[in-house]
Order: sequence, then C-alpha cells, then structure tokens
Amino acid sequence: MGNYRFILSGGGTGGHIYPAIAIANELKRRHPDAEFLFVGAADRMEMEKVPQAGYRIEGLWISGLQRKLTLKNLMFPFKLISSLLKAGKIVTKFKPDAVVGTGGFASGPLLKVASGRGIPCVLQEQNSFAGITNKLLKNKVAKICVAYDGMERFFPLEKIVKTGNPVRGDLVETNSDQSVAIDFFKLKNDNPIILVLGGSLGARRVNQLIEQQLPFFKALGAQLIWQCGKLYFEEYKKYESEDVKVFDFLNNMNYAYSAADIIISRAGAGSVSELCIVGKPVVFIPSPNVAEDHQTKNAEALLVEDAALMLKEKDLEDQFEKVFKELYESKEKQSQLGENIKRMAMPHATSQIVDEIDKLILKK
Repeated sequence: MGNYRFILSGGGTGGHIYPAIAIANELKRRHPDAEFLFVGAADRMEMEKVPQAGYRIEGLWISGLQRKLTLKNLMFPFKLISSLLKAGKIVTKFKPDAVVGTGGFASGPLLKVASGRGIPCVLQEQNSFAGITNKLLKNKVAKICVAYDGMERFFPLEKIVKTGNPVRGDLVETNSDQSVAIDFFKLKNDNPIILVLGGSLGARRVNQLIEQQLPFFKALGAQLIWQCGKLYFEEYKKYESEDVKVFDFLNNMNYAYSAADIIISRAGAGSVSELCIVGKPVVFIPSPNVAEDHQTKNAEALLVEDAALMLKEKDLEDQFEKVFKELYESKEKQSQLGENIKRMAMPHATSQIVDEIDKLILKK
C-alpha cells in the first residue's frame, strides 16, 4: 500500500466527531504511513477533541442556518464563500487520496470542493433520518455508508452500503464480568442496577426526571449509576449515596454497561449503535431539540423491531412510572428486549467503512 493521504471532516457534535476519529484510527491501523488531516468548524468541539485523539485539524468559518431570521443567517453566505475558498486551499495543499465526511456543516464545503476535483469521497450517515449536509452532498460522493434500512428515501440506492455506525473498540472487545463491574462502582450484587445516560454534556430533562423519581427507584429497590453530564454535575452530586452513584462523565463505559440491568438513555445515533452491541433492555428518551427530530426516528427504528421502549419528554410525567415499573418487574420483557436489540448490532462497522474507502483508493 502507498503512503496515502486522507482528509476527514465532520463535527459540531460528538455524534459526528467520534465516528470520524474511529474511521481515522482504522485507516491508520491499515496504512501506518498514511497522513491525516481533519477539517472542522472553527468554533466547535472538534477543535479540542480531534487534537486530543492525536490528529491535526484545520477550522472553517462555517455554521448552520438558524430556523428563524437572525444575524447569523445573514452571515451565512459570507461564511459559505469563505469556507469554500479555504477548503479549496486545503485540498490543493494536502492533495488527499480520499475524503471522508461524517456530517456537520464543515463537511459540506470540503466534500463539495474535493468531489468537484474528482477525489473519491465517502459519506457516513449515522442517523435513520439523514442530515441536511449529507443530503446536499448525496450526488457528489462515491459511496454513502449508513446504519439503518430504508435510507434510499434520502440517497441514491446504488451508492448506499449498510455498515452500521463506528463504536469504541473497547465495547466490541470487552465483555466485563458483571460482578467485577458492580464492585467497581461499589454497589450491591443483589439489587438491580439502572444506568442513566444523558450524553457527555448531560440532558436537563432526563436529569430532572431522575431527581424526581429517586424515591420511586428506592421503593423498587433499584440502584443507580447516573451520568448527569458535566454541565449538571455540581447540581446533582448531592444525591450520591450507597445506592446512587453520580458521575459527570463515565470513563469506564464497558464497566457501566456490564453492571447495568436496565438502561435509560438519549437516542443519539452513537448511543443507539453502542446499546445494540451491549444487548441490555433500554428505555429511550429522545431529545426533541435536535435537527429533524432524528433521535425520535432513531428510537422508532428499534421500536418496530420490539428492541427497545421509548418515552417522549412530553409523556414522562404521566407514563414513566407505569412503563418503567412494568419493565422492571418483568424479567421476560427485559430478556426479550435485550435479545432483540442485540440482533440489530453491527460491531464491525468501522472496518466495513474502511473497506469501502480502500476499494475507492485502489480503483483510483
């Protein structure tokens, strides 16, 4: 294999950044002499997360359109022109053999420029409802790697490859002993454990629900591993106790998943893909505040397979206790959901995406 050069672009949220990093890591494993460059939005979290993962990144002056008329929207044409010009300079200087876009606004200008110059481009779409940037690029790229069926609604069928979403390698490789994981969190072996995941920053409504339901969980005899997120840790750490363990961020996710009997989670694409591999019963509470309500659509793709439960935020007050108690008290239902969600797992997604990239560079 030659000394290849790859540009990866995606960002704005962890859901776009972490898949890009996972793909880069697999490319690096296969092509140790390859050179890598990430391109992101200049003021977003990728500018911090990508260098932490050991890769160089350049930022574009780009942001999304707001849903209402704002000063930011008036600036959008100028940002777009600036980003297209800078993307052109980056591509000219770096001379990539292939470009990978994982969604987010920064990937738009970069893949538009690269595809226009005949450079092989691959899109990776994490969600069951395609993002706006990827929809705009669909006719420009060679391949589109997706995680859900039915994506021909958004993309040309002949370009689609169903690979699944990249997940952390330790999840695929590690299946920790549950009793070891329970000891790690200093919890008891004899009471069921609920794992609450609101994302790395946290989810206000999920945290409010858990705070409100602490007496309910106590009455059930449940223990909690509660990742409230770094934005909310100071507010909720007071609930730490023998049966409730509160974290801003969980560094040992494999232990957290192993310890859990039931999981309550947001329905971001990365979380859904991880939870399929974990194979435990899940209650999804989708965020209603994301583009095109894609978290609800991600969860619904599992609901139709009887692979998870879902509660919308607006229904939590009325329905949470009833729905959760029924699941908590039915080992049969827990087992059924766990088996069904596990069936939807695609643990080799990263490798399959890189297979597609390799095919394109070899063809070139």
